[in-house]
Amino acid sequence: MTRIIDADGHINDYAYGDEIAKYMPKGNQSSVIFPVLDHLHYQYLRKNRDGMGNPGPKEWLEFMDGTGIEWTVLYPSAGLAVGRFVSVEWAIAACRAYNNWLHERFVNATPRIKGMALIPVQDVEEAVKELRRAVKELGMCGAMLPSTGEGIMGHLGAKVYWPIYEEAEKLGCCLAVHGGCHHHLGLDGFSTYYPVHALGHPFGIMIQAAGMLAHGIFDRFPGIRVAFLEGGAAWVPFFMDRIDRSYNDAHLQVDREGELLVGPKTGEKASEYFKRHVREGRIFAGFDCDDVGLGFAVKRAGREPFLFASDFPHEVFSAESCRHEIDELLERDDLTDADKEAVLSRNADRLYRIGA
Repeated sequence: MTRIIDADGHINDYAYGDEIAKYMPKGNQSSVIFPVLDHLHYQYLRKNRDGMGNPGPKEWLEFMDGTGIEWTVLYPSAGLAVGRFVSVEWAIAACRAYNNWLHERFVNATPRIKGMALIPVQDVEEAVKELRRAVKELGMCGAMLPSTGEGIMGHLGAKVYWPIYEEAEKLGCCLAVHGGCHHHLGLDGFSTYYPVHALGHPFGIMIQAAGMLAHGIFDRFPGIRVAFLEGGAAWVPFFMDRIDRSYNDAHLQVDREGELLVGPKTGEKASEYFKRHVREGRIFAGFDCDDVGLGFAVKRAGREPFLFASDFPHEVFSAESCRHEIDELLERDDLTDADKEAVLSRNADRLYRIGA
């Protein structure tokens, strides 16, 4: 029987604002912890405005039992906006509060529920401290990095963030760049949400993947493992084609001595450089079960990076619908049995290294 690991599940931390607030500093226990995700995420009229649901540990266990999922790793909903904090002190306090609450409310409830911490990227020294605390004291798998936000200094390949990657390498934990906020991507003027949702997720994580790859993060920190989540699988072959078109003699950058900056080896295509880091277990990408482009993405990039994500309770609302999507994936003829095993469980094992 094929093992199934959910590399990207969610909690509805909007509904737990009062609980999280109890972990905030005295006098600042507002139930509104995080900024709004973007200009439009919820503020538009819908034909059907059913809530996403509010699964606690009991409901999550029932969902996993109903789908055959062995274990899940939980990411936030409201907390996806962690990159939008401008107040550094609030960012530090909010990340600590969220992590303490996640540990007490979910991670402690059952070994089948794992957690990814939030860290205050607004202050890298504090982010390093919180990553260390979250992994060593709270048992988190690692930390989530936001794909966009006013609190991000440039991009995630910038030198200011190198201490985070150094610490993650020391701890042996993973990091995950997760989409969710769709502002400042050229979509801010859209008043129709579905194209913002469709494009915002892959655009955000693709920009950060480019920043980290082109600024040598995976060369400088060879022990790092980074997942780029909730953008689907099809951005990967598109990304590979585009970087190949642009990595040529006309665009290659050198240092003051005329030496090439970090990047592909002499004679190595940019897409091969990307695939090398994929093969060596540094780069991963999440996908949804109904991702039509998954088969081509596997053919182009290999089976090694792709991670099954339930996205419960965001896009999938029941165990029955999720199990149906898993069964459809198992029946696909554009994936081999080895591909299916890799994307449903083996790659998640390689990323999160639970029990390693």
